[in-house]
Amino acid sequence: MANIRTRQINKGTVKSIDRAANLSSHVRNATVRTKEGMRQDAADDGRSASGYASDNSQRAAERTVYEAGHLAAVGARRVGRAYKDRSERAETGTKADVHREGRTRAQRDIRAKAGRQESAAQKKQAVKISSGGRKIKTSSAADAGKQMQQMKKTEYARKMQQAFRKTGERSARQAKQTARLAFRALKAAIESTKVLVSAIVAGGWIAVIVILICVLFGAAFYVFGDDSSANYTPVSPEVEAYTPLIQKYAGEYGIPEYVDLIKAVMMQESGGRGTDPMQCSESPYNTRYSRAPGSIKDPEYSISCGVHYLADCLNAAKCKNPLDMSRIRLAIQGYNYGNGYIPWAIKRDGGYTVENAAVFSDMQAKKHGWSGYGDKQYAAHVLRYYPYGSYNIGVGNTAIVKVAQQQIGNHGGRKFWSWYGFGSRESWCGCFVSWCADQCGYIKSGTIPKFSYVPSIVDWARSHHQWQSRNYKPAPGDIIVIDWYANGTRDHVGIVEGCDGKTVHTIEGNRTDQVGRGTYSVGSGTIFGYFIPKY
Repeated sequence: MANIRTRQINKGTVKSIDRAANLSSHVRNATVRTKEGMRQDAADDGRSASGYASDNSQRAAERTVYEAGHLAAVGARRVGRAYKDRSERAETGTKADVHREGRTRAQRDIRAKAGRQESAAQKKQAVKISSGGRKIKTSSAADAGKQMQQMKKTEYARKMQQAFRKTGERSARQAKQTARLAFRALKAAIESTKVLVSAIVAGGWIAVIVILICVLFGAAFYVFGDDSSANYTPVSPEVEAYTPLIQKYAGEYGIPEYVDLIKAVMMQESGGRGTDPMQCSESPYNTRYSRAPGSIKDPEYSISCGVHYLADCLNAAKCKNPLDMSRIRLAIQGYNYGNGYIPWAIKRDGGYTVENAAVFSDMQAKKHGWSGYGDKQYAAHVLRYYPYGSYNIGVGNTAIVKVAQQQIGNHGGRKFWSWYGFGSRESWCGCFVSWCADQCGYIKSGTIPKFSYVPSIVDWARSHHQWQSRNYKPAPGDIIVIDWYANGTRDHVGIVEGCDGKTVHTIEGNRTDQVGRGTYSVGSGTIFGYFIPKY
């Protein structure tokens, strides 16, 4: 996971530190302390390893939550206190100005009296000046003007003080909201702890730490935002409203750590609307209503059936944890297709692939005489609503790379431009990428569109929020777009074979009229950008 950036905002003496970094460190320290405590307790009273793991891991998670929540709350108080101090300093400074002005005026009056004798008329003169609805008496017209000026300064300071106070209150509210979000995310981690006890007993602390840190990362990502936010779409308020019921049945069916995944499935199925939000009327667990689509009329019953069925799919796919993305894709595609897909995909390819999802759909549609069967891209559609759906973005896909490698050395490109449909030779770099994608089933599934004109793939990637700038460090399977003359044009396209952090290695069609390899420095002006397919 990339290093968490620390942001510092200077406004006077106010500093805001990115809570995500502090919380991650807190989780790590709490976990280490708890593990050492577990070892000591085990030596003391001789209970079973399983008992220790259960009790101590629960206490560790709880301590982590409350300590992290306290940390965030302290941050909130500090922000509010800083603004309050600033307001008080402004008020104190204003009062000091008034006192200084009074002393100066008194000294000036004394010197004036010593230097000359004012007339009796001047001494008795009183001037009344109306200002802001108040009357002021003064010894002369000149002094009255000065008092008027001073009152304006005082009024301005008062308004500034009020503005500072309001800003402080608003910042404190925002900081408290941040604390609540972090606390809620960590509380969800506690719910998953009991299920992970067996992993802890077996020495699986690393997996638990990864999950907790990713929960924190997800919370920080939600609160503070990130350049990759286009890869994640929050679920609707209607889905969020079902959180208590989702948690209830997730716990009942043994998958409490998958609450966010259940929400993502519901979001894809219905957006949380209607009486069958999980769209599981056809599920084998629906015994109250007919099996016709949309027949369930009780949202809670729909959630019960849907969570039960999703739990079966996760177990059949052998999902290890909420970050086991390859098996999660297999499970949720099985939720859409029916459990028959999961064993079939495991036997055929060892698990989920975009290609076998498309093949299974076509096979079932033909078998039943239907025009279509399920959603070929259901996994990708669900994971856009899953906070950790982009956890392994950048892992890429080696299938398309292997296909491209087998074509290195091909001259002339007839195999590719004729497949595309051209009757004579055309610039065939896009045809080559499309051909490789088709061999993997990515065009049929909609993962990569068929194209020959380079600008069209750039426009498509941008419109689908799958575009990255030249400074991005690509993964195998990403599609690189080249600007040969660094003049802002989209000239050429290829497939990323790999990247070592400094150099991008590619396989390209129509590179000197053949399929060959190329290299580019990361961030080079020759690179226009990257299309990142959601494999």
